[in-house]
Amino acid sequence: MTDHVIETKELTVYYGHQRGIVDVDLFVRRGEIFGFLGPNGAGKTTAQRVLMDVIRPTSGRAAVFGLDCQRQGTALRKRVGYLPGELSLYPHMKADSFLRMLASLRNANVNTSFRNQLIERLDLDPSRKIHAYSRGNKQKIGIIAAFMSKPELLMLDEPTSGLDPLMQQVVLELVREAKEEGRTVFFSSHNLPEVQAVCDRVGIIRNGELVRTDRVENLTHQQFKRLQIRFRTLPATDAFTIDGVKELTRDESSVTLEIRSGFAEVMERAAGYGVEDLETLPVTLEEIFLAFYDEPDEDDDRVSA
Repeated sequence: MTDHVIETKELTVYYGHQRGIVDVDLFVRRGEIFGFLGPNGAGKTTAQRVLMDVIRPTSGRAAVFGLDCQRQGTALRKRVGYLPGELSLYPHMKADSFLRMLASLRNANVNTSFRNQLIERLDLDPSRKIHAYSRGNKQKIGIIAAFMSKPELLMLDEPTSGLDPLMQQVVLELVREAKEEGRTVFFSSHNLPEVQAVCDRVGIIRNGELVRTDRVENLTHQQFKRLQIRFRTLPATDAFTIDGVKELTRDESSVTLEIRSGFAEVMERAAGYGVEDLETLPVTLEEIFLAFYDEPDEDDDRVSA
């Protein structure tokens, strides 16, 4: 029996002649937090809409809990808490009435005490009509709606959008707690520091194509190295002109290098100047992500999604 909660195979969506996503193959394991990364327009939302059967794929297949997203969408949605990137609420309903209505429509066994905990932790006054809320407070309603039934899978599209830093941290705590309870989270975002803080694995999507999937620690350790080397004699400015090596900074005694390849040659050249100290500097997920976007993509027939 597979432990894959989400699985796609050659998933492709075109909007007319414009590309949304192309041949996306990914899986998300039960109990993990999977980060789906890409800038606006890369295809993150398109993929989630297919998984929730909001839109239909051009080709390929997608399954959640082993259920075909297009043929068995009603059954799988009962097991998913979904926060869309473009949240649409009923403006003239009070927040509390909206949340109770949603629980009733989903036939969800919502623990009132847990729902109230969410309301308190997110500092929301549920007695007001939705049209009177700020963007951030409307986002809180969507978060509560997604989390309140403790679904097996949380599908979150830019969940901290519009929230202040304190509330962003509350949302990340809720995500971690869901994982601790054995539930699965599909976390779509372009906020790289928060993804690095909570996700087990990430998939990086570029112009509709999934370009890399790996564990966060593998990406930040393997993609490239950053070394700060202190020398007895400072090397010449062209000493490390090597394919795959870029000098970032230097001072009176040290040089900081970004190394994608040619590590052995760097060490060989460095030895000639008398290495007194060597430090590996941390690389963030944001820097890794940006490295995938260094080169322009000639194929630009896509739409924002």
